[in-house]
This record gives sequence, C-alpha cells and structure tokens, in this order.
Amino acid sequence: MPEKKEIESLVYLLDDPDPYVQSEVKKRLFELGDNAVPLLDQRKNEINDEKERALISEIIQWITYSSVEEDFLDVLGNGLNDLEQLEKAIFILARFDNPTLRASEYRQQLDRYAERIAADVQYSLSETQKMHKVLDLVFTDLEFSGSMTDYYNPKNSFLNQVMDRRKGLPISLGLIVLFIARRLDLPFRGINMPIHFMLMYKAEQEKILIDPFDHGKIVTYNQCFYFLEQNGVTPKSEHFQPSSEPVILARCIRNLISSYEKKDLSHKTEGLSHLLQTVEMMTHL
Repeated sequence: MPEKKEIESLVYLLDDPDPYVQSEVKKRLFELGDNAVPLLDQRKNEINDEKERALISEIIQWITYSSVEEDFLDVLGNGLNDLEQLEKAIFILARFDNPTLRASEYRQQLDRYAERIAADVQYSLSETQKMHKVLDLVFTDLEFSGSMTDYYNPKNSFLNQVMDRRKGLPISLGLIVLFIARRLDLPFRGINMPIHFMLMYKAEQEKILIDPFDHGKIVTYNQCFYFLEQNGVTPKSEHFQPSSEPVILARCIRNLISSYEKKDLSHKTEGLSHLLQTVEMMTHL
C-alpha cells in the first residue's frame, strides 16, 4: 500500500517542468492503481489550490477509468432492460466525475423519497392523483428544478450532483421522477423527444405528457409539435413513444460530451465517447 508522503511527493512532482519526471510520476501512479485513490482523494480534500485539486481529480479519474468501464460492461452484459438496471448504469456513469462516489447512499436517498408518499399512492388515490403526488414531491416538496442559468454545466448531468444541487437538465430531472416512480410501481416512462426529454404517464385510458424541466408541468401534444417545429424538427409519431433504457443512457452520455465540449473541456470526452460506443455496440442502437 502506498504511504501518504509518497502520494504527496508524486502530486508535487506532477508540476515539474521536466516531461521525463512527469512521465515517471504518472507511471508510478498507474502502478499504484486503485490503492492510491483513497490517499489522493484525501489529499484533494485537504488542499485549497483549485489547480492542484483539478489535477488530482484528473489523476483519480485516469486511474479508475478501467474499473468504471468494467462495471459499466457488467450492467450492459446483464441486460439493460428495466429502470433498475438503468439506475445502476447512471450511477456508474456518475463515477466518471466522482470515482469515490458511494452510490448506495444516493439509492437509499431515492428510497426515502419514495417512502414519503408510498402510503398515499398505495391506497385510495386515482391514477392521475398518484401521478400528481410524485410530481408534487419532486418539484414542490423537494424543489428540483431546471438549471436555467448554467444549462451546460456537467453537474446538471451527473445524477448525484443533480440530487445534491436539486438542479438539472430535462433528462436528469426526468430520471429522478422515473427512479422514484419505479419504487412505487407507477407507470411513468421516458420520452426521447428531440431537443427536450419528456415524461409520459399512462393514466387509465390517457397518456399524459410531462415536462420535467418546467416543474413537472402537464403539456399537450400540440404544444410539443409547435416546439419541435419552432426548432426546425418535423414532428413524428416515434418522437412520442416510450423510450428504451439503452436509448436514455446513450442520450445521457451524449449530453455529458456536449457539456464538456461547450465548457472547453474536450479532453474529458475521450472516455465518455468510448462508453457511448460500448452502449451503442452492446445494445444495437
């Protein structure tokens, strides 16, 4: 096991102007592998220098990428065919940004959210009332909302960050609803509409469209048609069909790639592009 002093020395030497020194330091960190991560993470939390913190974060990400990829492949190999498997994949994806993430804590938090309204949705409510109970929980009680001022911030796409900040993109907010709803066995589905991800709720004989970015507002198909046409997209029936889990996962990854590119952080997209290719290949998208 590496010692704290060695990690501190290696991090210090990463700033050395000699390319050979940098190369040898990175080689040693790679040799240490996952064993170095706890000490690197500890070091990152102890310092205030943002440049050094960012550098350590990149090193941790670089060291741990293979384990993230392996776990990602395991989920895909087991069949990404329901919301439970999608939830696992989404939290593995979150480790791309935070390799030491304790996903179990966030899954337990989702459990607690669902428990807050479980008794209400199990007894005496109509289907439409159950739908509103979930939407009210997420967008009124918990105060999740669309990120209006910093839309392309990658934090809006990583689900743990969305849960911490209560802000996100249409798709990440939609996932919060979907993952709570699956714990309550309620018929919410994701709709992979171009430009703007939507939700659908199958209530009795009615299919209700919901905008997760606008505080769970109910919208009409005509409003969606108009929105697409205004953005140069010809509306098609397939734009409003329930989406498969692999399609949702692929869109999440594409959003992250786009966010990093718009923030001039293109160096972070290589691993994500590889994950996207893996999803597309293994799920035949």
